[in-house]
Amino acid sequence: MNERLKQQLDFALEIDKEKNIFRQTHLSGHGRNENDAEHAWHMAIMAYLLREYSNEEIDISKVMLMCLIHDIVEIEAGDTYAYDEVNLKTQKAREDAAKEKIYSLLPDDQKHELIELFDEFEAYETAESKFAHAMDNLQPLLLNNSNCGEDWRQHGVTSAQVRGRQDKTKLGSKTLFEVVDGIIRENIEKGNIKE
Repeated sequence: MNERLKQQLDFALEIDKEKNIFRQTHLSGHGRNENDAEHAWHMAIMAYLLREYSNEEIDISKVMLMCLIHDIVEIEAGDTYAYDEVNLKTQKAREDAAKEKIYSLLPDDQKHELIELFDEFEAYETAESKFAHAMDNLQPLLLNNSNCGEDWRQHGVTSAQVRGRQDKTKLGSKTLFEVVDGIIRENIEKGNIKE
């Protein structure tokens, strides 16, 4: 086996660890906590299905790849809950260190390609990154809503926290933001999200 192929296979095996990173969000139907790999897969499929609602024309392959790779860094950095104000302060530094370590397993050209894609996602500037972020916001919201807001109630999440995250969804899709806004309002009325 040549060195390039060995590096690629080592990386493929390393990212299998993403299946062991569990998130705060539960699967629909009051299931167990979802893992990062399930979250990424779900986002990628959603992006493909919902691409017509993007505010701008997008390269859907690029969006799907962003969805698939955006949380690989959590193998090293751990999952940071969206509403955990303490750990959010160190998230970037932890993820930057993890990004370098994990993507360095790849041949240099692929390392740079995936780091560039990860950085583009994080920068939130391109049409693709905005739409990928819309998926990253919408996916757990749908799961939380399907579970009668259990995760929001358990963590005492406020409407200001949810809106602070979800307001950015409109940068990727105004249409999907309307859906998000309706879900938030409904869950505030039901007492699942604190006012």
